[in-house]
Amino acid sequence: MAKAIHSMIRVLDEAKSLAFYETAFGLKIADRLDFSNFTLIYLSNAESGFELELTVNKGQTEPYDLGNGYGHFAVSVEDLEAEHARLTEAGLEPRKIVEFAPDGELVGRFFFIADPDGYEIEVLERSGRFV
Repeated sequence: MAKAIHSMIRVLDEAKSLAFYETAFGLKIADRLDFSNFTLIYLSNAESGFELELTVNKGQTEPYDLGNGYGHFAVSVEDLEAEHARLTEAGLEPRKIVEFAPDGELVGRFFFIADPDGYEIEVLERSGRFV
């Protein structure tokens, strides 16, 4: 069977992105591969073996066009309210907490936050299928 190991996004400002992902999700540099035209930065934390790969294309000066194909990256947390409050206090502007309950049955509780490049991240409470 296949094992998910990382997801890649392109970022414009390396320092802003590293600060955001460390502050928001405790992701730190696990590896860094520097090439002549681009740098790959792998971020991870102790919660999971899955990594987020940031690609920094050297010479890129304009923000990336995220188009209409990208959906979101998701993380799960134990205490949704505490994380929402922490991110708000850090000035990262999370959106409101939502309870997703189609047909009256709770599927999940979550909020979204955007990184410096506009990538959406869903922060889900660890419950149900999102444990």
